[in-house]
Amino acid sequence: MEHDQINGTIERFLFQSEENGFAVFVLNSRGKPITVKGYLPQIQAGQEVHLQGSWVFHAKFGKQFEATQCTSILPTTVVGLKKYLGSGLIKGIGPIYAEKLVDYFGANILNIIDTSPERLQEVAGIGQKRIDQITLAWRDQKEISNLMVFLQERNISPALAARIYKHYRNEARAVLQENPYRLADEMWGIGFKTADEIALKLGFQLYAPQRIASGILYAINNAASQGHLYVELNDLKKKTIELLELNSDSAASESEQLVKQALHALYNKDKIKLITENEQHYLTLSSFFYSEKGVAFRIKGLLARPSLHQFNIDQIYQSLRAPHEGEVNLNEDQQKGILSCLQHKVTIITGGPGTGKTTLIKKLLGILDTEKVRYKLAAPTGRAAKRIIEGTGKYAMTIHRLLEFDPASRGFTYNEAHALKLDFLIVDEASMIDIFLAHSLLKALPETAHLVLIGDIDQLPSVGAGNVLNDLIASNKVPTIRLTQIFRQAQDSLIIVNAHKINRGEFPVTFLPDARKDFFFIKEEKPEEVENHVKRILFVELPKRGISLDDTTILTPMNRGIIGTQSLNHTLQGMLNHEAVEQVTYAGTTYKKGDKVMQIRNNYDKHVYNGDIGIIETIDTIEKELFVQFGDTKTIAYDFDELNELVLAYAISIHKSQGSEYAAVVVPIFMQHFMLLQRNLIYTALTRAKKICFFIGQTKALAIALRNAKGTVRLTFLQRFLKTDEP
Repeated sequence: MEHDQINGTIERFLFQSEENGFAVFVLNSRGKPITVKGYLPQIQAGQEVHLQGSWVFHAKFGKQFEATQCTSILPTTVVGLKKYLGSGLIKGIGPIYAEKLVDYFGANILNIIDTSPERLQEVAGIGQKRIDQITLAWRDQKEISNLMVFLQERNISPALAARIYKHYRNEARAVLQENPYRLADEMWGIGFKTADEIALKLGFQLYAPQRIASGILYAINNAASQGHLYVELNDLKKKTIELLELNSDSAASESEQLVKQALHALYNKDKIKLITENEQHYLTLSSFFYSEKGVAFRIKGLLARPSLHQFNIDQIYQSLRAPHEGEVNLNEDQQKGILSCLQHKVTIITGGPGTGKTTLIKKLLGILDTEKVRYKLAAPTGRAAKRIIEGTGKYAMTIHRLLEFDPASRGFTYNEAHALKLDFLIVDEASMIDIFLAHSLLKALPETAHLVLIGDIDQLPSVGAGNVLNDLIASNKVPTIRLTQIFRQAQDSLIIVNAHKINRGEFPVTFLPDARKDFFFIKEEKPEEVENHVKRILFVELPKRGISLDDTTILTPMNRGIIGTQSLNHTLQGMLNHEAVEQVTYAGTTYKKGDKVMQIRNNYDKHVYNGDIGIIETIDTIEKELFVQFGDTKTIAYDFDELNELVLAYAISIHKSQGSEYAAVVVPIFMQHFMLLQRNLIYTALTRAKKICFFIGQTKALAIALRNAKGTVRLTFLQRFLKTDEP
């Protein structure tokens, strides 16, 4: 097909997507405006370009040039340079500094930035910090442009090219040519399918060894995203062949042989591990295997080694049985819990809301203070740590903060070589701890320390892989105390009464004599009506009760669909933050100043973690940065190309709500959620509410959830490792 060619200067953009590089802009070609569209590398207003493509006629917009290739020609005119530099292309230069720099250096400005950037300080207001920023951004821009030229011919988006360059820097092209499947293993947010798409465009074959090995690792990681640590061998082979689309009848045996060869190669490189149980073979990543093994080894080690402290158990028991005037009376299970914490090196305390877990902790801390024992309090999330502080009056921190991440080593400061200085570690919301965090925590504990794990075993398991708390209890190796008695002061709350009803598989009630009316079930058959119910709750019901919208959340079982988090967040943003002027759009989501957002990955460099919720403070379109305030003091900067780490958080999944509490919670429950309707899901959602909870939905959907007490059984081997002496 013959291509037309045009040259010109980009005047202005009618549309530009940073996500996939599609742009519509007006090109000034020899004084004549031309509308151009196409998937093009990062281009800026004021830039001179050479375009190849063809002329097309649009029914509404008329004649346009559809570009298939774009070569940048750096601007040479003063006007073009000001537009080019003022467009936000180079971090550190916005319209004001672009004007100053071009006025001072004239048409030579780009050469100055490229060869003599130190001269930029001749312009008033530009110091060394800004010069360093400009120099780095200019170099990055050149390298990204070179990479984009390479990738553009293979239809790979400019936004993805920029992310690849940012991760690998000058090695990016070599990595792509040698093994693009590394992207799936080494870059967060790039899965196997994206890496595979890139690899196939770069000429890799369907049966390439790198492709099959990467497919196997992806299948194991995909199982881990659903909580499993292992995959049964035949199931893994089947999933890999389906994923790689190798399962045609004629090539079935050949496909199986290639997968088998790749499995052997990965095993020999110690990338995967094999476990046999009841003549069934299971495979996992080596890191998963060693994490489970490590947790079992350290739990057994803690239980076997003596404590540094010898408590007078008889005396403490008598004081618990006959407390002094003004002291809280503990029930028998609470007393057993405290004695177990003092007598055993590892103890688990589990119980639902209103059963006195916080009271037990406070009493235990009082004893430790009297005995002058060093202790620390921790929880998996910032919100959960804050709840400990509110409940006990003692300082608590997140587990990540307790272990102190070291950016230099990319690991925790406290580890097996540098143990925490404490005698007791008390961890709340322990059901949230995945196998990897559990392993890191246990490695940092002194062998003589006591570990107390407190949690609600009936909640959802951890978002991350593994089933740590359940496995520890089921092994019967760790002393476990279950608190079941609901305290009288908690029985006047329908939230707490219904939490225990749901846990028993019983339907919640909306009225009890002498009980606070803090639970409502709004029956609704049509999911599309949820928006109207939510609007009434937010703007009528909650203000009547003096409950802030800032301390309110919508919890839903899933992310997709009309009542999934994505759709609800779009709706709620329109309701609650429609007037915000500062905004940026990334990957189809518009982020506005004042939006509630959630971090969806652990970012150790920024010290923000999966599930942290904050508010967007400012959006700087010149520096291409967005600032989020987490908690009361911590403000974190995100480059625009890091916004895939954030999602809107007016509505969040029930899984992501673990460890948090809100004054008001709204929970849609519909048959659309059929695959996720489980008793522990509904129980977890209800127990996030402190003051009031609204269920909206179908009676049938709620009944199905209440009957489904099984949930998903996670494939783990921690119980086996705890029970056996195998190395």
